[in-house]
Amino acid sequence: MNALGFFSLARLLPFILLLHTGVTNARTDIQVSVLSPPIGQVDFPVSCSAEIRDHCERAVMMLHHMMYAQAEKEFRSIVASEPDCTMAHWGIAMTLFHPLWPGEPTEAELQQGSRAIEKSESLSPPSEREQAYINAAGTYYSDWRNKTHPERIASWKIAQHTAYKNNRDDTNAAAFYALALLATAPKEDKSYAHQRQAGAILEDLYSREPEHPGVVQYLIHAYDNPALAARALEAARSYDKIAPDVPHALHMPTHIFNRLGIWTDSIDWNTRSASAALKYPVNGAISHHYLHALDYLIYAYLQGAQDTRAKAVLDQMNVMDNYQQTFVTGYALAALPARYTLERKQWRDAARLEVPARDSFPWRDFPEVEAIILSARGLGAARSGNAVGAKEALSALDTIHTRLVEAGQQYWGVLVDAQRKTVAAWLEFSEDRKESAIQLMEEAAKLEESVDKDPVTPGSVLPARELLGEMLLLSGNPEKAMQAFKISLDTAPNRFNSLYGAGLAAEGKGDRKTARSYYDMLVEISSRADGDRPELAHAQMFLTAGMNQHGK
Repeated sequence: MNALGFFSLARLLPFILLLHTGVTNARTDIQVSVLSPPIGQVDFPVSCSAEIRDHCERAVMMLHHMMYAQAEKEFRSIVASEPDCTMAHWGIAMTLFHPLWPGEPTEAELQQGSRAIEKSESLSPPSEREQAYINAAGTYYSDWRNKTHPERIASWKIAQHTAYKNNRDDTNAAAFYALALLATAPKEDKSYAHQRQAGAILEDLYSREPEHPGVVQYLIHAYDNPALAARALEAARSYDKIAPDVPHALHMPTHIFNRLGIWTDSIDWNTRSASAALKYPVNGAISHHYLHALDYLIYAYLQGAQDTRAKAVLDQMNVMDNYQQTFVTGYALAALPARYTLERKQWRDAARLEVPARDSFPWRDFPEVEAIILSARGLGAARSGNAVGAKEALSALDTIHTRLVEAGQQYWGVLVDAQRKTVAAWLEFSEDRKESAIQLMEEAAKLEESVDKDPVTPGSVLPARELLGEMLLLSGNPEKAMQAFKISLDTAPNRFNSLYGAGLAAEGKGDRKTARSYYDMLVEISSRADGDRPELAHAQMFLTAGMNQHGK
């Protein structure tokens, strides 16, 4: 692979051309490409004509793959052909809310979903099973003007449980109930009670229907956390065989690969996911699945010190425009440049970061995304001796934190609070107030660890616990630094900077054996390094010196 990897111009041109070859539906606001088989297997009987059943099953599979635009197009096509197909109207309603994605439907989408449910109810579904599905989806749209999205999701979970309980032999009812459990799981619950309950349901289903896309998809989501990730590895490795051209089927397994620090697989699968995503534009725009894959891709490259390839990913993001205007898009646009500078400790470059200049993107709608750039800029300024720049970023983060708290966005409020404490800690450290700096950094780490990471991100832009370890090392406390790095590695195995920090801490304690162990791991994950990392050079020098010392 050359320096640009799969992003070479020769390979890029076909992808660009694909953006202009979508198939347009009769609805002018929906433009998607036709999805080619295979995409899995489901059994979803409907009380419609025999000719319609295969189309309904295909649409349901798209729904399970979280290809919501494609699924909506398919369900609307069914309605156009057979207006009295009750479950096609139910399907439209199901495509308009996305249980595991950040954000919530627009007012227009809620109106559309409500009308679809009303239509399905007016057709008097002939089976109790179909009625159960419609009742469940209907609870989400019931009184939508007066209920919040979390309240509607909670109601849907209860109703979906009823549908599951009354249809025990229906895999899709069980899968949707598992999805509802995951959608209502508290982010601060580190026992993962909801996830374990969903996982138990899904594991049983997987043993019987290993090619069901919803079962595999939601099983990976259920175990996308540090405590449970290993349980999903088998299912993760099977997903691309079920749907080899579905962007999310190629990407979602990398959540597990990242949790386990399997960087080569994360690179391979996200490369394929990004390529596949370009085939399926949404409303004429590049799907956010593309940028989501790029965020995971640059993260994995950076962990293996493949900095040239990481830069190519960043360049590729900047070459293209016309991205789908969603939170996922905004997150990636902010995170990629932040990761590239911070993971490589290019503090002066980080201090110059700006919100990407895309006038068409509604940055003001996503203050938590803007905070990524501000926190990176503030940290970079503090660590490069630019106190003025750090204070400016800190003031802006304070404003965003207040805005999030007032809006009731508790989760993002906690993370932005951790970000501003991180910047404040390194500002204190730069001004030689080490004790208060360490205290602030400890507070930031505890805040960040009090909630689980959002699925939209492959990991923290820089883990607060890792930064605490670095600060403790610089303060001459390798013992406590080692503790911090171990905690960081428990959550995010095989992170480059945490492995290096643990090796340095072991050196500082005079424990050469432990240092060798960490440096060995660092060298192993960096076997394809193409950047100039002084940390890797130090580790290799240490290992070589040890071999010479022992006559090897």
